Amino acid sequence: MQSTPITVSKSERRGHLLRVLGVGFGLAVIIGNTIGGGIFSRPGAMALQLPHPALFLGVWVLGGLYALLGAISLAELGAMIPKSGGQYVFARHALGEYAGFLVGWSDWISTCGSAAGVSLLIGEFAGALFPVLNGKREAAAIAVVVAIVFAVLQWRGIIWGSTSQNITSSLKALAFLVLIAAAFLLGGNGASTTTTNPAIPAGMALIAALVLSLQSAIYTYDGWNGVVYFSEEVTDPGRDIPRSMFGGVLSVIVIYLLVNLALLYVLGISNMAGQDYAVGAAAKVIFGPHGDTIFRALAILSMLSAINAYHLMSTRVLFAMSRDGLFANKAAEVNKGGTPAIALFTSVAVALLFIVFGQTFDKVITVLAFFFVANYTLSFVSVFVLRHREPEKERPYRAWGYPWTTALALIGSVLFLVGVIASDTRNSLYALGLLAVSYPLFRLLKLTGSISKD
Repeated sequence: MQSTPITVSKSERRGHLLRVLGVGFGLAVIIGNTIGGGIFSRPGAMALQLPHPALFLGVWVLGGLYALLGAISLAELGAMIPKSGGQYVFARHALGEYAGFLVGWSDWISTCGSAAGVSLLIGEFAGALFPVLNGKREAAAIAVVVAIVFAVLQWRGIIWGSTSQNITSSLKALAFLVLIAAAFLLGGNGASTTTTNPAIPAGMALIAALVLSLQSAIYTYDGWNGVVYFSEEVTDPGRDIPRSMFGGVLSVIVIYLLVNLALLYVLGISNMAGQDYAVGAAAKVIFGPHGDTIFRALAILSMLSAINAYHLMSTRVLFAMSRDGLFANKAAEVNKGGTPAIALFTSVAVALLFIVFGQTFDKVITVLAFFFVANYTLSFVSVFVLRHREPEKERPYRAWGYPWTTALALIGSVLFLVGVIASDTRNSLYALGLLAVSYPLFRLLKLTGSISKD
């Protein structure tokens, strides 16, 4: 497959991103962005909702299938429109300025907030490992330091940022594989101590449990599209973006299924149910007194690569919006190392505000989570729109199984959003309220001339 040359108009070109990234980075950013705190916190809640191994594992399979179907479709857009900025680029190109505005701002804010939340978790876990660091202020201080350290690495250039991503993601994947191997070699005793058999829900209760569990699984898989944020910086986007997406998604699916099989083997479904950190409970069974230390060290390592990925991604979203007139023009400038420095500084500053006012912004993060799947929905719609509107445009990669695979992903997204609205109505109404407010803001920017015309 041949890549399509990037064409960026003179009015857009305020700096030069460096085309130096390959499949290795694509895999690293997907693994680093996807495997974070969710795999530690969600299995216990899901086991409580679906206390049967087949149902429990089935939901993880469905979540992985959704991610794979999404990758099949988004890979076409990433190869076809090789400009950095993620789903914002697709929505603006296919659906217009307002759709791009909505996707871009919600994606940027939620990614900055995610960086803050994960940084705070690192501070919390570090306090558990070292009592002298235990406390809310100490956790916040650690979170600030971690966020700034990764920002400094990325400020030096994309080579530094990508190298950090490659190293931390590789260590994360290796650590999970070691934990999985240890679980099957040394675990199993915990599962034999099960004394209760929770009742499996039936009827509407079962449907509700399936929806809530699938919601957790999809959120835990979220991040599988990480490489499309860097399409402009990938050496051969027509070839490397599809390879990265499929390789990354399949790797995450395998790791998640193996982790949950290991949890079932070590703890059993009943002992897992309701655990805040099921992986931590399993580590205590496997490693005894050292289990909690090993678990928290693994969690910190896992989350470091996520923070690096969040910084990289939020920076590219703000950069792309800025060169299209949705933010200050300065944020579209790129330093000699290939980093949009002002966009990085602004993104990290927002993340630090989330850290400092963490309790205040918890609600914001919950509300913006609604937009994760909403943005995917618009991306899947974009595939259909562009196939119809630009049939002759070169597509180095075409979505396998189109239109059926894209339609399945789109239907799954819509059903998921309906389920979220039904199961979490209050936060969904807040999200819909933000959606309603966003249009007047967009029109104001348009009126004042802040939004550029193509």
